[in-house]
Amino acid sequence: MAHSKTLKIPGPRSANLLTGAILGVASLVGLGAFLYPFFLPGVQNSGMLAHANDAPLLTVLLLGLCLGAVFSSLTGQQMTSKLVAVLGVLTAVNAVLRAVPGPGGFNAIFVLPILTGYCYGPTFGFLLGALSLLISALIGGGVGPWLPYQMFATGWMGLLSAWLPQFRRHRRWEPVMLAVWGGVLGLIFGAMMNIWFWPFVSGGTQGGQTWAPGMAAWSTLRNYAAFYVATSLWWDAARAIGNALLILLLGGPILRVLRRFQKRFRFEVAPEVVLE
Repeated sequence: MAHSKTLKIPGPRSANLLTGAILGVASLVGLGAFLYPFFLPGVQNSGMLAHANDAPLLTVLLLGLCLGAVFSSLTGQQMTSKLVAVLGVLTAVNAVLRAVPGPGGFNAIFVLPILTGYCYGPTFGFLLGALSLLISALIGGGVGPWLPYQMFATGWMGLLSAWLPQFRRHRRWEPVMLAVWGGVLGLIFGAMMNIWFWPFVSGGTQGGQTWAPGMAAWSTLRNYAAFYVATSLWWDAARAIGNALLILLLGGPILRVLRRFQKRFRFEVAPEVVLE
């Protein structure tokens, strides 16, 4: 009498949960890095040199979490080795795009994280955004205490784009939706990036629009809003408009190419194999 044997292969669910946990930890670390100065009893007036001591450690930690997310995605078969290769190619391309000049704060580096996050999901979008900022900084000499904060902010742009609704029947509306989304993220990116140094600016030249330990939440928000309007709004508006126009013009063709790769590299995983 033949006995059947079941060879169980670990399903992807646990690895997917691990990947989600890694992204959650990375996001919590990023939020903590941006916000912890507001909970200190006092800060030094170091301005743009803020985080000079902790930024290298933060960069290494984020890089380690990104590599962990890649390994977990491969184990859980969220990504194949070919899709990881696509991630590497797009990371290199996106890093080069940062060198493309644009008006004000516009930079083409934000478009691909938004589109790939929407098409391939939060893990791919976060990894592309974070790693392409790292590579571009290493290539272009833009390494500084601001680097890990740029990596977090751009990674979040890709991650959040995965939560947008999918227009499966009306694909022509996707570029319009993503263009509006890219414009909004262009402003949000600038608002976030000011926070990494703003608590360390005291006195300043913007009419006292600064923060001091113990300041009430409403006063903090009011002062930051005044600081942002006076220093960054128009610069970030150029980024927002550039993102929107570029996605509106090229978003449709890029999404078609990304989906072609997605269909080609997709495969199904059987949860178990039965051997007789």
